[in-house]
Amino acid sequence: MYPTTKFESALLRESFEKIDHPSGLPIYVFPKKLSATYAILSVRFGSIDTRIRLAPNSDVLTFPDGIAHFLEHKLFENPDGSDSLTAFSTFGADANAYTGHTRTAYLFSCTEKFSESLAELLRFVTTPWFTPESVERERGIITEEIRAIVDSPWDRCAERLAEGLYHLHPVRKNICGSEESIARITPELLYQAYNIFYQLPNMALVVCGDVTAGEVLAVADKVLPKVKQPMRPILRVPVPEPPGIVSPRMREEMPVSIPILNFGFKDAKIPADPVLRIRRDAILSLVGEVLFSRSNDFFGTLFEEGLITSSYSYSYSICETFADFDLSCESEDPEEVRQCLLDYLADMRRSGLDPEALERARRVLIADQIRDYDSTEEIANNLLVFLFDDAELFGYPALLASVTEAEANACLGELFREENLCLSVVAPAGK
Repeated sequence: MYPTTKFESALLRESFEKIDHPSGLPIYVFPKKLSATYAILSVRFGSIDTRIRLAPNSDVLTFPDGIAHFLEHKLFENPDGSDSLTAFSTFGADANAYTGHTRTAYLFSCTEKFSESLAELLRFVTTPWFTPESVERERGIITEEIRAIVDSPWDRCAERLAEGLYHLHPVRKNICGSEESIARITPELLYQAYNIFYQLPNMALVVCGDVTAGEVLAVADKVLPKVKQPMRPILRVPVPEPPGIVSPRMREEMPVSIPILNFGFKDAKIPADPVLRIRRDAILSLVGEVLFSRSNDFFGTLFEEGLITSSYSYSYSICETFADFDLSCESEDPEEVRQCLLDYLADMRRSGLDPEALERARRVLIADQIRDYDSTEEIANNLLVFLFDDAELFGYPALLASVTEAEANACLGELFREENLCLSVVAPAGK
């Protein structure tokens, strides 16, 4: 009925369809016979999108920090005074939303009344309604959320790390904004941001579950416009970010029993080509698994010696304008852990990654990818991430398999160096 593209994986024995809906909204349907059906409607508008031009030579339009998150909160409120979260509850659906650095997403999971829930999702996200009274009321709610983040030691440690890594890039700021920035948000600004970013071609709907494309399109045809509007340009204006870090150490005292540590390596070598960016993601995800897996010497030795607790995690993140590798843990001796980390990385650079360890890490990550296909939530969220990054979901296992030892060692040598490292510590107050 509508232009449709089918994507298949012989290896995974999975497939999904992309449908070009006449409204301009790209719709992705991933059939999966599991108990829950999951839908996510996302827009390419995140916390870092605060500076844009509407034409190549027009003035820069600047929005207050936190406006994407403010919009996310406000869209659930309807013109008749009702709240869409209540409507989802009556359908037996579990609904939520989140704002990230590069996108905002609205989602639900259900086991029945899928069509009713999908209609509600499409309707409330495409029906903005803001009044001075409702905006002021929401401002109070978001102010409390900002204060809760400031009072959270783990969140504060991550925020301080971003401040230590990035000089000017807006990723260093709280996704919710600050009390000062959200004080400048008005209904007029919300409508302006909504009309710029919430264009249907700038969004995507992903549905995964025991549903057909026909069922999804039947709802979309009822709720969405029948004719596509021309996509108005959104020209993001990046802030020039120097390559080096701001500070090697960031410290704050809070009421914690043991210091919280967050190590960050700033990656300044971000490929402009999205294909090369996703390859760098695959390479550094593999390198991170080799270096910091709980089964390897670094974690095992520090844990057995009592230098760190079992609270431990690591990840690599990359997008078009920023990238970093983070490692978090708890320790009574942050400087000792920092030195152990630097010594360990120096040894690894000298010796190179163990080829057998690299193959084990490769198998682990590919197995994790395959395991994700047992969850409609994981499938839908992964598909959304890949399509917003202009990457191919089904191609990622093969991409991991194609990473060479030389590529892995080159990235190890480039990124994991002291000059790229910031250590953020939240220490017990008074110690």
